[in-house]
Amino acid sequence: MHALDHQLLDVNGITLSLYLAGPKDGRPIWLLHGFPECWHSWRQQIAPLVAAGYRVLIPEMRGYGQSSAPHEPAAYDLITLCGDIQGAMDALGQQQVCVVGHDWGAPVAWHLALLESQRVQAVVGMSVPFGGRPKQPALTIMQQLHAEQFHYIVYFQQPGLAEAEMDADIPRTLRLMLHNLSAAVPKDLFLQAKLAGATLFDGMHEPLALPAWCSESAFAEYVQTFTGRGFYGALNWYRNFERNWQRTEALAGRQIEQPALFLLGDLDPVGTLEAYTLKKMPKLLTNLEQHLLANCGHWIQNEQAEQVNRLLLGFLARQYPA
Repeated sequence: MHALDHQLLDVNGITLSLYLAGPKDGRPIWLLHGFPECWHSWRQQIAPLVAAGYRVLIPEMRGYGQSSAPHEPAAYDLITLCGDIQGAMDALGQQQVCVVGHDWGAPVAWHLALLESQRVQAVVGMSVPFGGRPKQPALTIMQQLHAEQFHYIVYFQQPGLAEAEMDADIPRTLRLMLHNLSAAVPKDLFLQAKLAGATLFDGMHEPLALPAWCSESAFAEYVQTFTGRGFYGALNWYRNFERNWQRTEALAGRQIEQPALFLLGDLDPVGTLEAYTLKKMPKLLTNLEQHLLANCGHWIQNEQAEQVNRLLLGFLARQYPA
């Protein structure tokens, strides 16, 4: 991997752990990871971006790794999460940036594009599309639709419940998640029907080995992210649908006008969950480029790293040249 610098920034009331690579005078690209991942999930993008001349910045998002992890769920709403990155950009004196987000990092990236229409020159989302502000909180809809069935987001709502299952064996949790949301299992296995009293791992496949795209050394970085802390901070991101809805009222109806790229794996269960959002997404982004990657699950930037890098670098060359 390309040589990395590491900084701890005091921003937005927390300590933000940040990895940096590439020329200090290069145009900044922020890579925002998702759940339950870590900064190292971008390991296959660092060298190509640096070689192209970009300054790469990869935070450990609030609740992860060496960054602060407040206990109160209310400390993890989207506007606050965006504030962490905005504060870091301010601290580094950055006036023009590109923001790339995967999984939960994607909503942060989309909302940064709305909040920072001048500073965010281009935006990239992977796996999670932009759907705008719904007419009611998304959790309300999920609870109505899944009153008698298991739904992982509903399951995540009660503090301590999912933590008890996931924290019991952190390496096993990560192996199960990496395997069962990837192209190695039948599409939408992660979304299989279960009764409301089920747990997250009920019905999942036990992997015999790590995925080919995740080495033992890479996996060790994932495990280290949660060792000694567990998953409570990461799970708190899911406990703010009502608060997100309240705090984004001023953004209702806003379009993302910056050049935007969206990448999705054809076997990603999020594509099933967000089918309606995917249909309306072109109306919400005025300059959108989209690609569906074949034989690809949820962990897109690693499962299909070569394709992702080719599409990402092509988009950047056109819309945010180094």
